[in-house]
Amino acid sequence: MLSESQTEQFWQNGFLVVENAVSDVDLTTLKRQLDDWVDESRTHSEPFGQPTVDGRSRFDMGTEHTADRPALRRVNNPSEISGAYFDVMSNAPMVDMVADLIGPNVKLHHCKINLKLPGARTTVAYHQDFAYTPHTNDDIITALLMLDDMTESNGCLTAVPGSQEGPVYSLFKEETFTGKVHARVAAEAEQKQSLITGNAGSVCLMHTRSLHGSEANRSELQRGLYICVYTAADAFPIAPNPMPSPQEGLIVRGEKSRVARLMDTEIELPDQPKSSSFFTVIGQESMQI
Repeated sequence: MLSESQTEQFWQNGFLVVENAVSDVDLTTLKRQLDDWVDESRTHSEPFGQPTVDGRSRFDMGTEHTADRPALRRVNNPSEISGAYFDVMSNAPMVDMVADLIGPNVKLHHCKINLKLPGARTTVAYHQDFAYTPHTNDDIITALLMLDDMTESNGCLTAVPGSQEGPVYSLFKEETFTGKVHARVAAEAEQKQSLITGNAGSVCLMHTRSLHGSEANRSELQRGLYICVYTAADAFPIAPNPMPSPQEGLIVRGEKSRVARLMDTEIELPDQPKSSSFFTVIGQESMQI
């Protein structure tokens, strides 16, 4: 699925945007389902929905949420409750792109939707995914499928090129797990960051060690991302999944592995969130907790 130059660009920058990562029909179906969930959120004043396997609410909203101006911001593991989201997670072209990078044997770790509706105040502080989901090795790709056009004004991703080659930064402030890097590291990242934009149906493939974040939506256009985290089959988690699912470990390409491949490094273990989404960890409260 990926050309040699695209593969080289990914390993140089730590991220890559590729168009046509999902069919037009599948994209339309995903967007329609998400619209239905947004409409459903209008009738709720706290996180809601069929609980996840660890008992947390499926859907999470920011404190600014109202019926007229919804602020649904997270759907936890939508592939558990939607056949369309399951099919895309397991069968879309973006999965073959991931296999080109870390394959041929690839499995699912978890998935989620991060949504920034107009008027929502949701931001994502600078962090690295690996610090949330440490494994025995770092052949881990986060595939961020753009459900809408992602622009500079509606809260696009930002990332630091080449940061996957650097250290994995702590997400602790003294003994407290904050879910974000130290303010000094974040300030340095902002000086080096690239804006990641693209059309609906494109995917941003991001290495698990890439330093990234995003700002609030300043437009009247929503920005939805269907985020699927895939690992090499021989990468095994060494901390609990922050978003556990019965689908964790599902082989989406190739075969499973009985052997864990180990990196020679020290890895800080996270303090996983207990609330409806990690946004509360980084200081953005839910409608109610």
